[in-house]
Amino acid sequence: MARRIVIVGNGEIGEGLADVIDSADLVIRFNDCRSVGAGGGRTDIVAVCNTGRPGKAMLEGAGWSCNKAVWLASSIWCVRDPQKFAAMRAPLAQTHPELDDFCDDYTDGFADYARQNGKDFHIIPASTHEAVDHDLAAFDPAPYVVPSSGAIVIAEFLAHYRRPGDELFLAGFGHQGWEWHPWDAERQWVDHLIAVNKLVRLIANPSRHFASGA
Repeated sequence: MARRIVIVGNGEIGEGLADVIDSADLVIRFNDCRSVGAGGGRTDIVAVCNTGRPGKAMLEGAGWSCNKAVWLASSIWCVRDPQKFAAMRAPLAQTHPELDDFCDDYTDGFADYARQNGKDFHIIPASTHEAVDHDLAAFDPAPYVVPSSGAIVIAEFLAHYRRPGDELFLAGFGHQGWEWHPWDAERQWVDHLIAVNKLVRLIANPSRHFASGA
């Protein structure tokens, strides 16, 4: 059966979309699920940045494991392949010495959390990350360190989880944030995916449950 899936970023979400998002068949959120509220509450998958300071903060702080949205989720996805990021450590030490903890790996902690709480667990493979890098190259990105977690999750879902007839929607994707993500190229890449009918941006429209345009 075809599904309606919404990937909800942590950016601004259009007014009136909470119920729309909650009516989807599958909802994916990120990290501490700041999208809950204006972006509804349903949470099926939490995609986490499992390396560096974000991973450390989620596992060592009390808030993440007690977060209602995280509790509701049936699956935890780690967006960074540990072996790929281990291989990035030495080059980054030369080009971005300030990112000395960027490749610190917390995957085992998220795996333990998922196992102890009866949740599915998935590590997005390096091949997905590399496919995104390849696709972004077509949009002439400025020098960057890694694609955003949102881009990695979009690519992973399209490559390995979309079923025939599924509709994939985005909300809360402002394509801005950490300086070393390739935001402009990602925006162009997403717009291309919309143009070829692989994605739809979910926009506020009180007359419809799901928008059908960028």
